[in-house]
Amino acid sequence: MSVFAYSDSVTTKPVSLYYQVAGEGCPLLLIAPGGMKSSVPLWRNAPYSPFERWKDGFRLVAMDQRNAGQATGPVDAAHGWGTFAEDQLALLDHLGIDRFIVAGMCIGGSYVMQLAVRAPDRVLGAVLMQTIGLDANREAFYQMYDAWANELASTRTDVTERDWRGLRERMYGSDKYLFSVGEAEVPSIRTPTLVLMGNDLYHPASASRRGAEQVPGAMLVERWKTGEDIEAGLGVTLDFLHRVAERS
Repeated sequence: MSVFAYSDSVTTKPVSLYYQVAGEGCPLLLIAPGGMKSSVPLWRNAPYSPFERWKDGFRLVAMDQRNAGQATGPVDAAHGWGTFAEDQLALLDHLGIDRFIVAGMCIGGSYVMQLAVRAPDRVLGAVLMQTIGLDANREAFYQMYDAWANELASTRTDVTERDWRGLRERMYGSDKYLFSVGEAEVPSIRTPTLVLMGNDLYHPASASRRGAEQVPGAMLVERWKTGEDIEAGLGVTLDFLHRVAERS
């Protein structure tokens, strides 16, 4: 595990991002599940380890998101999805990576779409694994955010109540697709996209289906998480990743 430090664009305060890199080949950014606690160890909650099953032919870059795991940084009312995208791109710049594939599970799906819109010339391909999304479940996301914020608040005297509330609304208060991307932006995405469907409160099937329907050329895999579906879904995913890498 390594650390990269740089200055936040809004507050100019330091951000410290922990990450790990493994393998060689086409760069593949991994954004872990876990909501606001998205961090490398939480890949253990995936049906399989991408570090073991995706390692051949790829330079895997995994990171803790800001204020999750071992990563730290300021919290400001003006922060939002774009703040985390800036962290992700800053880390890739630090590693000398220009163009890359990105795969995200859970909250990672929202980050993946943000990157596809923000840096379309850099994102070679996108994989959304049981992405979060809005479907009569906003309160569940508020509760998840509050649990994360309350856990941090006792040690973060630098963060005001206004900052905590502001970030909460900018992350989960909108009706954007996956909370992070404007509805009008989704059909303009030209990044090759694979969607591995979710099917529960935080990861509603409707969010995955909408992405597969609205992102031009996107492919949807409905069954990939349990039993024999794991190997079948893995095969489709690896085929997608290698096809994207070969075109890069």
